[in-house]
Amino acid sequence: MALEDIRADAMRCTRCAYCKWIPFDLVKSWRFAKGCPSIEYGKFHSYSAGGRLVTALSLMDGRSTVTQAVKDSVFTCNMCGLCDVACKMCRYDMEPLLDLHELRFTLVGDGHTLPQLEPVMDALRRELNMLQQPKAARGGWMQALKLKDLTEEKAEFAFHAGCRYSFDGDLGHVARTSVRILQGAGIDFGVLGRHEQCCGGRAFHIGYRQDYETRARSTLELWERAGVRTVITPCSDCYHTFKRLYPAESGASVKVVHMVELVDRLIRDGQLRLTKPVPMKVTYHDPCHLGRQGEPYVPWKGEEKKIFGQAVCYEPPRPRYNGAWGVYEPPRNVLRAIPGLQLVEMERIKEAAWCCGAGGGAREAYPEFSRRTAGERLEEAASTGADAIVSACPWCERNFQDAAAGAVAKLKVFDVMELVERAL
Repeated sequence: MALEDIRADAMRCTRCAYCKWIPFDLVKSWRFAKGCPSIEYGKFHSYSAGGRLVTALSLMDGRSTVTQAVKDSVFTCNMCGLCDVACKMCRYDMEPLLDLHELRFTLVGDGHTLPQLEPVMDALRRELNMLQQPKAARGGWMQALKLKDLTEEKAEFAFHAGCRYSFDGDLGHVARTSVRILQGAGIDFGVLGRHEQCCGGRAFHIGYRQDYETRARSTLELWERAGVRTVITPCSDCYHTFKRLYPAESGASVKVVHMVELVDRLIRDGQLRLTKPVPMKVTYHDPCHLGRQGEPYVPWKGEEKKIFGQAVCYEPPRPRYNGAWGVYEPPRNVLRAIPGLQLVEMERIKEAAWCCGAGGGAREAYPEFSRRTAGERLEEAASTGADAIVSACPWCERNFQDAAAGAVAKLKVFDVMELVERAL
């Protein structure tokens, strides 16, 4: 694609502002009706999906140039996809999230990058991770665990920890917890360890398509050499990248399973028994990349036609994606299976969930925006009366932990797997 390819969407957008709110039929209160963190922060139309389509159209037609204000409006966005869900309440002929990606690809490709992101991208190219950590330290999370090395022996599954769990000292225990659960259930798996690399997903969302493609090719080559057919990951960012981006962008066909999906199945099959009470009231946060962007996705390729010069139709018919088929029930099933644990829901859940604020390069480039977005979610979580907010994504957990440190309501932050291990 090129920027010109999104002209149709830019012209069709009616500026209805649906993209700024959660779908109206899911609104439970005015307080938690907002859907787009960017417009809430920027307070101006250009900080919404509809506004960015106006920007794209203006750039295509030569009516404006790329200024710092344009870059701020384009990159002060988590790429969470809520706008895409809300837009498709009315318009299945538009793809706002794909359009925003193309706008970013164009800006980055033309050299309009953010200085704040250059160290992150340099680290990806040099150290194969975006946390600016030495690549030699990637396998450190495994510590004394005895795990199969997939470069030397075969296994049914490959466990991919991801960058955040591999390098974040406060979260590495979640990866260790995950593999202990797999071992206890008798799952045959192995790891690439220090050979594991960044999946490339965050580079894609920031706008660095070539860097994403480099990382995707490298990861797929590693898997092919190791004979990997199915990947297990506790990271929602990696899950989304492997399940949605690799097939769509790279033609890959490796199966991917998130830890919550596998544990849900193991509990139902009786391979994992949760018997110890965990007396706690929790609320679950749906990660964007496991939820609305975690549903299966196949890019449509066909022809657009007009009937009588007006009504648009598609041959073959376009599939409908609105975020409703993400991974929503497995984590909730797992939490409900824990004795003594009470799950209470926030108002904005599943495809209408408010973003944690860490995605799209926002955490690195616009930290205040990222913190405020996380703080809004913590306020919503606190309104449920929960003792803790639980998720299934290290980026969400990291951002919530940082925001919670300065929040009035002192909520604890857990990964689903931490609570599962307590119940074993």
